[in-house]
Amino acid sequence: MSAPVAIDFDSPREPANDPTFESVWDEIVWRGLVHVSTDEAALRDLLAGPPITYYCGFDPTAPSLHLGNLVQLLLMRRLQLAGHRPLGLVGGSTGLIGDPKPTAERTLNDSALVEEWVGYLQTQVARFLDFDGENAARLVNNLDWTAPMSAITFLRDIGKHYRVGTMLKKDAVSARLNSEDGISYAEFSYQILQGLDFRELYVQYGCVLQTGGSDQWGNLTSGVDLIKRAEGTSVHAIGTPLITNSDGRKFGKSEGNAIWLDPALTSPYAMYQFWLNTDDADVADRLKVFTFLTRAEIEAVVAEHEAAPFRRIGQRTVARLVTSFVHGADAADAAIAASDALFGQGDLTALDADTLATALRELPHADLPPGTPVVQALVDTGLVSSLGEGRRAIAQGGVTLDGARVTDDAAVIDGALPGGVSVLRRGKKTLAGVFVVPALGDVEAPGGTGR
Repeated sequence: MSAPVAIDFDSPREPANDPTFESVWDEIVWRGLVHVSTDEAALRDLLAGPPITYYCGFDPTAPSLHLGNLVQLLLMRRLQLAGHRPLGLVGGSTGLIGDPKPTAERTLNDSALVEEWVGYLQTQVARFLDFDGENAARLVNNLDWTAPMSAITFLRDIGKHYRVGTMLKKDAVSARLNSEDGISYAEFSYQILQGLDFRELYVQYGCVLQTGGSDQWGNLTSGVDLIKRAEGTSVHAIGTPLITNSDGRKFGKSEGNAIWLDPALTSPYAMYQFWLNTDDADVADRLKVFTFLTRAEIEAVVAEHEAAPFRRIGQRTVARLVTSFVHGADAADAAIAASDALFGQGDLTALDADTLATALRELPHADLPPGTPVVQALVDTGLVSSLGEGRRAIAQGGVTLDGARVTDDAAVIDGALPGGVSVLRRGKKTLAGVFVVPALGDVEAPGGTGR
């Protein structure tokens, strides 16, 4: 067997370029980041030439970005590392409308809430780009140029360049037109607003490339067409593939399976576990899209993974690198330590209380008073369906409490781990958390002698 892949996880994982590729275009194609685009030959030449300005937009329709958005942030970062200048657009105006969903009309959020979310998303986008140097990134908000524009100006200067027949052919629009609910004029006009963004950034900053998900292709080409008509010049667009789980569902909040980039919404532990559960067949693609490993490193990891899938080398590599990229190396290390300890490969007592509590909140869990019998805790956490089943599981040696096997069905929970918690395990992999809280009668009444 070949030696394990040597990856220095403590070193920066952002090589400016992979020497095995002649251009960044070749690299992003190899990584599977180009699902659809304007002229490929022109784009290859454009990205191999002098620095260009490009942009990607993010609408504040939620208080956080998610893994679907991370694909775009990583592509932006790759292009910046190749010397190009990114514009990170957070849509203060487009977020008030929302791009058409294929199924139903969006709920319009209050303008004050959208403004708040703009700030959240700008902070997140800024974490992934470099704002220093000759190709420094810049954050922009499309509300800055749409808010001062009157309806008449919008229709005369922008609307006149659009043909309704072309707009009706866009996939999102046609899907909604054929649905029972139809589509509102507001969402129908979204593609014009996004086209306006591209034109404005072209005029202000010389922006000649927009990136986005392939499901946004109609909106991406809206700006390409507008600039061609209004400015008489050609610009470009790249649509990345939709990243799907092994069950075929795409990453994203609209699918109800979002992994958020905000640690308050998805903890680093939960993110690490998400990647750790990657299907074997998806490992190579995830390494290409979501890490900065070189082609040689990825091929070596994949070879080792395929030689011994049970070791989950590929999953562990992508989980560590992505969690570290999003949340920082310390958070990733804490998530790994919690994962190892919970699954019997580390010391539960060595974990800090916050990390342990966060990890247990991701498991089935219950708040129980001290002295609760283990057999009752098994029922309350859902590890067994009845007290009888719990007693049988203990008698068969299949239950552990805080890493120690339970041999007496009279054993009780005492919250011996940091932060006053306990970990129950049934079998090898079925875990639950217990948060030990004072019983109601143990809470001292007002006027007591407690300090």
